[in-house]
Amino acid sequence: MSLNRARSRRSHRWSASLASAAAATTALLFASALAGATPASSTPTLTPTTSAAASVSLPPVHAGFDYQIGGAYTPPAGVSVVSRDHEASPAAGLYNICYVNAFQAQPGAESSWDADLLLRDASGKIVYDGDWGEALLDLRTADKRQRVAAKVGGWIDSCAAKGFQAVEPDNYDSYDRSKGLLTKAQAKSYITLLSARAHSKGLAIAQKNAAELTGAHAQTGLDFAVAEECGTWDECDMYTAAYGDHVVVIEYTNKGLTAACSGWGSRLSIVQRDLDVSPAGSSGYVRRTC
Repeated sequence: MSLNRARSRRSHRWSASLASAAAATTALLFASALAGATPASSTPTLTPTTSAAASVSLPPVHAGFDYQIGGAYTPPAGVSVVSRDHEASPAAGLYNICYVNAFQAQPGAESSWDADLLLRDASGKIVYDGDWGEALLDLRTADKRQRVAAKVGGWIDSCAAKGFQAVEPDNYDSYDRSKGLLTKAQAKSYITLLSARAHSKGLAIAQKNAAELTGAHAQTGLDFAVAEECGTWDECDMYTAAYGDHVVVIEYTNKGLTAACSGWGSRLSIVQRDLDVSPAGSSGYVRRTC
């Protein structure tokens, strides 16, 4: 299994741009159902709720959470929600979120993609996420978005077949690292395809980061949020404004955990992990909660 490390990126505050005509059409399908799907909860509960969008189960709010995308291990006591890589198996008896790298290729996996689906600059060079050595995927045309979604959709199907309850498509914010070649509108159009695929398999789908796009959750069909460092960057309110208490928070520093717990510890599912999301027993393993 490829090691998926935490992103740990700052999301900048700005308003979501207007949707394209195609996305607007999709909005009509999702908006009315999602309008009441994510009310804020004043009383913590560990009972999964149901998304009106597609009758999918959402993670319980204010729950014990563990982020295991760097390697699966026995969840600590008190954990009822866990996120694992799509190549792993879900944890028995828990609510399981399936991680897929949906907007970028895993390091060294360029050859597993059609060459024209790797984003290239004007000189023909592949555009990489410099922090993680991952090639960005080319989402600039409807045809390419459909083809990328078909491949990632196979992973989503596998998540469902294994028994996961939700999917977490990473790198929604890859446009920020595309040298201006990708747009927010293209990212939204693409993730709308993934939402439809997930819902067709009975899976809820998370918005991963990209706090500036939370206002588009109705048109894109996203059900809840997985937010890295929203305490660190004072962005948790942006996610709760869209998703109520259905927000899972991962922090990577003591300061970030303190901020998240201080503001949201009675409402949201919050965990601190080490940046490499190491399995328990590893030398760098860190896991703390509020």
